[in-house]
Amino acid sequence: MDPQSSIQYLKGVGPAKAKLYEKLGVRTVRDLLYHFPRDYIDLSRPVPVRELQSGESCAVRATLVRKRPEARIRRGLSLFKLTAVDENGDELAVTFFNAKYTVEGLKLEQEYLFYGRAEGLPKPAMASPMVVDPAQLGGQPGLLPVYPLTAGLSAKSVSQNMRQALQAAKWLQDPIPPQVREEQGLCPLEEAIAAIHFPQSREQCQRARERLIFEELFTLSLALRSIRGRERASTEVRIAPFSPGQFYASLPFEPTGAQRRAVEEICADLTKETPMNRLLQGDVGSGKTLCAAAACLAAIESGYQCAVMAPTEILARQHYDTFRSFLEPSGCGCVLLTGSMGARERRLAEERIETGGAKLCVGTHALISGGVRFHKLGLVITDEQHRFGVGQRVALQQKSENPHVLVMSATPIPRTLALIIYGDLDISVLDECPKGRQQIDTFCISTKKLPRAYNFIRGLLDEGRQAYIVCPLVSEDEEGGTDLPAAEQLAKELMEGEFRGYRVGLLHGKQRPKEKEQMMAAFKEGEIQLLICTTVIEVGVDVPNAVVMLCMSAERFGLSQLHQLRGRVGRGEHKSYCILVSDARGSLARERLSAMCRTTDGFAISETDLRLRGPGDFFGQRQHGLPQMKIADMAEDVGVLQQAQGAALGVLASDPLLQQPQHKALRLACERIIENVGQRPN
Repeated sequence: MDPQSSIQYLKGVGPAKAKLYEKLGVRTVRDLLYHFPRDYIDLSRPVPVRELQSGESCAVRATLVRKRPEARIRRGLSLFKLTAVDENGDELAVTFFNAKYTVEGLKLEQEYLFYGRAEGLPKPAMASPMVVDPAQLGGQPGLLPVYPLTAGLSAKSVSQNMRQALQAAKWLQDPIPPQVREEQGLCPLEEAIAAIHFPQSREQCQRARERLIFEELFTLSLALRSIRGRERASTEVRIAPFSPGQFYASLPFEPTGAQRRAVEEICADLTKETPMNRLLQGDVGSGKTLCAAAACLAAIESGYQCAVMAPTEILARQHYDTFRSFLEPSGCGCVLLTGSMGARERRLAEERIETGGAKLCVGTHALISGGVRFHKLGLVITDEQHRFGVGQRVALQQKSENPHVLVMSATPIPRTLALIIYGDLDISVLDECPKGRQQIDTFCISTKKLPRAYNFIRGLLDEGRQAYIVCPLVSEDEEGGTDLPAAEQLAKELMEGEFRGYRVGLLHGKQRPKEKEQMMAAFKEGEIQLLICTTVIEVGVDVPNAVVMLCMSAERFGLSQLHQLRGRVGRGEHKSYCILVSDARGSLARERLSAMCRTTDGFAISETDLRLRGPGDFFGQRQHGLPQMKIADMAEDVGVLQQAQGAALGVLASDPLLQQPQHKALRLACERIIENVGQRPN
């Protein structure tokens, strides 16, 4: 069977079951083969009944010797009691509920493997165990796969379908070139696929995993480089050496050592014949904008324009004001371009950009629209790049012929993700905060303590300070039937209750741009004391007088998102606080929120977030161009990723477009990944 055939043509699947598989992302036979087990049930080491430990799951090899008649406990609930005896003569009591056909299928005096949780000691028992006939395992009990499932799709049927699909594995084309496979000591694809689904030993399973993890990271590295695909051979942009001394002297504060170091690295890149491709990464408040402004000044002094693209209008306006304060003293004309501008205002801005009157152009994705033409674009700066689609980032770069590129990110990104998302970028890290930044105390409370928190906030407002309260939703009807706090309803309640008499404002993403701009301006000017909002204020909002960030239902946010929100306070001279409100009882939620209270180190938090939530949810939304990992673990497989990227660079060095015959399967694998992330090469 062709691996690209629809899964419905497998025996026993059909259209109805195919729809269930589709919920798991499985549409073809190939998809099924790459639907890897999330765990295994180990039947290779059966435990004697007398050695069972209460509460532990294990396999027992025993002969079924007794079946008691069905007992009806109550209407709709039947109990079946069985007895099995192991080779030592020790008995195991087995019970099933509402399992008539399962029990009828078991034969007396036949040996089975019973897998389940041991209980009832000193009289060993198992409730509703998995029962396996050893003969079905070829006499060599191994590891039974445990697959991700969906309602209506049983583990047994997936295993049966998988055994049929394995017949198609021989037709799979191996995307790893033979030379790379040999260099890395990897087994062939067909062997790995068979062993990952039905391994006979842990060693065989591990060998298969190593090969498939490498394959996933190898093809992903190549695919993302295809998406970025920007030729770095040379650039016509020629920027003269720049000395930032005069720029530093014009500032009302002293730059940190980390800022000076980053500016030096950026300016060195700008003088090269190959275009700069650098990531400027720094925690909240580390001063990235100053470094970017120095880069802009270097480009402008050499006669070039600069473009700064931000993901939200609030952040774009914030950047516009900040860059103007840095650059206008040097006589650099700046222009703002956003989607909410009126037609006349936008036309005037576009004219200034096209004629070169505007040396610095700050905006949202409006900068990449067809009507925007640059006079002489030399430097492109993208802030919070993961918030843009890959195509949007490339489109801005294509407004010029190989411009220099600087990417800024205040989201601390774990090393693994940075290697993938920014694999072709040089990295500058701002690891110091400017003097005067406050340490933020973080607490986690339950909703029962909200009245005390509100009282605490009122005390600070009375002292002249300001505060944020962030909600996960805009309105109660945003998610039907939910009891999550919504900004609109909470604002109404607090204005009429706990904060009656205080100046309370409301800010969320569904408001018109003009409304958002006016509300944010009022908060910055101190006209609003308490701002009830959504995560629209996550990045770019700078109000030094705000000293409290209270996050409702904090477990609903990613840790890196919470860290960004926390970074909205502590920006002035006053002591600041972050209060996380959550009634979540799960161990995962508790561990995540505990990490926020333990440290303010954004990079440590990002590593925890990646480990606990995985890459798919790291940024809170899938805009970063990363497909869902099927087998690789972003937190654990850094070493494999580096090996895979090294091998990928070796392949590209000899065949940049993957046109050689031996790279056909690799090219097709990359195209599948590009299609899955919804972005094709530009």
